[in-house]
Amino acid sequence: MKMLGAMAQENIGAAELASGKGHNDENFPVASFLLHPRHRAVILAFYRFARAADDVADHAHADAATKLALLDEMRATIKGESNAAPDARRLRDALEPLGLSNVHALDLIEAFSRDVTKLRYASWDELMDYCRYSAMPVGRFVLDVHGETKSAWPANDALCAGLQIINHLQDCANDFRSLNRVYVPQDCLAAAGLTVEALDEPKASLALKGVIRSLAERTGELISQAKPFAAQIRDTRLALEVSVIQRLAEDLRERLIHCDPLSQRVHHRRGETLLLALSSIARFVPSLPQRFLARSHRRTA
Repeated sequence: MKMLGAMAQENIGAAELASGKGHNDENFPVASFLLHPRHRAVILAFYRFARAADDVADHAHADAATKLALLDEMRATIKGESNAAPDARRLRDALEPLGLSNVHALDLIEAFSRDVTKLRYASWDELMDYCRYSAMPVGRFVLDVHGETKSAWPANDALCAGLQIINHLQDCANDFRSLNRVYVPQDCLAAAGLTVEALDEPKASLALKGVIRSLAERTGELISQAKPFAAQIRDTRLALEVSVIQRLAEDLRERLIHCDPLSQRVHHRRGETLLLALSSIARFVPSLPQRFLARSHRRTA
């Protein structure tokens, strides 16, 4: 980028690296109308912090040293050691009156720092370790905001990891071409006789389609593990949003089984998202009477 080449990179702030992407542009609902309004402000503050950090890590032209310095500023600001990063400061200010921990935000900074320095993943286990920092903290934070217990974390972690890997598979070609970053495990590519250059083809080869299909099927196991998640959540509105996200993830996983993300659209269009959300809501409605009864029992206990 000419702008970055013309200015000293040490003077670049996160705002100069912003993508302009907002919460309505994501593949899955972020602080949607389904959630109670009292929770939306802090969740949006967390999202904007995560978006700012993600934009820094994913910028195609800023150098690694600049990116890591900006992420360090965000980390220090979240910890109260600095006020240099505005989005981190706003999140810190939103967390403090609610007594919420900063650990999930710090986990995300760890993931985005890895994005700058780690361009390949050797195995599924290594990728799951990345998801532990890049995806699972997002759901854990939302659960904390709603006062849910850690008993829901295993199902949350499975769903969040599944969503993360779906995103990796959807964007595998663009990630390689734009950032030289590959989340497809190297051992899976090698077993199919492939190198990362296979991701730069106009269309996926039969071998690469097999790798993507295999990873999508494995991701389906995570999504299946998450099926009890909505039922474990006491807050009905959050449970409804989780059920919608579950349905969207199930559909995207099916698309990846049959589609080529190098040459075909996998992401949902808005109309498709709406129809899937409505089908999920219809599936959720029969559980409402039992939920209301359970809430009444908790109040009288």
